[in-house]
Amino acid sequence: MDASSFKAWLAAAGRFVLPPRCIVCGGPGSGSRELCDGCRLSLVSNVVCCSRCALPLAATTPLCGQCQTRPPPWHDVWVPFVYTWPLDVLESRFKFSGNLAAGRVLATCWLSSGIPPVIPELLVPVPLHMSRLRQRGYNQALELARPLARHMGLPVAHDVLGRARATGAQTELDAATRVRNVRAAFAVKRVPAQKHVAIVDDVMTTGATLAECARVLLAAGVERVDVWALARTPLPGHRSVA
Repeated sequence: MDASSFKAWLAAAGRFVLPPRCIVCGGPGSGSRELCDGCRLSLVSNVVCCSRCALPLAATTPLCGQCQTRPPPWHDVWVPFVYTWPLDVLESRFKFSGNLAAGRVLATCWLSSGIPPVIPELLVPVPLHMSRLRQRGYNQALELARPLARHMGLPVAHDVLGRARATGAQTELDAATRVRNVRAAFAVKRVPAQKHVAIVDDVMTTGATLAECARVLLAAGVERVDVWALARTPLPGHRSVA
């Protein structure tokens, strides 16, 4: 047995001997999942929202004010959770702390959240710039897209979209600056044979990144583009009910 096989065996044996612990609260996990039932039930479903952009709202509406002013370029949207505790803890550990176990938990939660409005022909994760990919070691959007693709029997393509240029982090930017930050930041590396694709990302804040990805795919000849994200950031002061 080589070193990598031994490490994999040891990790599997450890999971068998020691029950999983909840990544969020440290309590006993549920079954083989590293998330307890309490934290799992605390995830806030994004069911009361704008039907066009998935923005959490006080009441469901076909079009929020922003979508009436500037309709997004995608056709359908699927964002099952609101970006709030405890999902934000899991996402931070997955995205910024190299905790792939948190990513597996997030993917499992996404898979158990329901089904998208329409099943596409291809999943396309939002790409990272090569410098960010080298720094992080993995693309969190691709890591979430893979289990979704396996579960739904869909292909996933990480070579359709690429970053045409590096961009600053979107985290601290306002909505208008986010749009400028990602303008012309993406390029189609190859046009997929599939005519209906869904772009996959982890968190949707203003939708600027997903909108730019959708525009370049549509301009390249893709007939329909949907967007899938695990969670949607609510407006400041918005209160969501689990």
